[in-house]
Amino acid sequence: MANTFDLDNIRVLTHSAIRIQSNAGTVVYVDPYDLTDAPHDADFVLVTHAHFDHFSPEDIARVAKDTTELVVPASMEDEAPQAGISKVHYMNAGEHIELADCVINAVPAYNVEPERLHCHPRENGWVGYIVTVDGNRIYIAGDTDQNPDTLQVSCDIALVPAGGTYTMDAMQAAEFINTISPRVAIPTHYGTVAGTPEDGETFAAQVKPGIDVVLKLGR
Repeated sequence: MANTFDLDNIRVLTHSAIRIQSNAGTVVYVDPYDLTDAPHDADFVLVTHAHFDHFSPEDIARVAKDTTELVVPASMEDEAPQAGISKVHYMNAGEHIELADCVINAVPAYNVEPERLHCHPRENGWVGYIVTVDGNRIYIAGDTDQNPDTLQVSCDIALVPAGGTYTMDAMQAAEFINTISPRVAIPTHYGTVAGTPEDGETFAAQVKPGIDVVLKLGR
């Protein structure tokens, strides 16, 4: 059974920009984008894929410090140097690495719905991540649809896109969460670049009892 985890240690700053802090103080950012502050407190920055709202070198610079390490899909070898970080870990789906007190697993992220197959093709090798910290598996899905690979995910806390157009919409995201059954679900990727501000409430209303939905975007 997972240890108790303080959900205040997970923040959805904007869109899909996520900040996770361990009890020991390790700070992990995923897809920092459209930030206004420059805390320079990142121990690790994880990037799910190469789209501008997920791989933003100027926002990475806002959170990076001298010792920050970058984690990107192996398919982003050409883009990664734009981040200006010297130590880079390249990951394929199915691989894992240990960084400080965190274990990072890369999992596939891709579209299967016909109208958005071109947005995140499986062959691009883009990923989501499961960050295991303080005994909890935190799944950051990246830009994806429910697909045969994401249905294999086992996690305690899931952060999933719910804005539609490029990813699952709120109803599809809720169906996905109801299938993989994490303890906590947090919707992302809605209200600005995609979807509407109401998508979080729509998602929450469709998630089955027994799964706690926490709306963090813009709060």
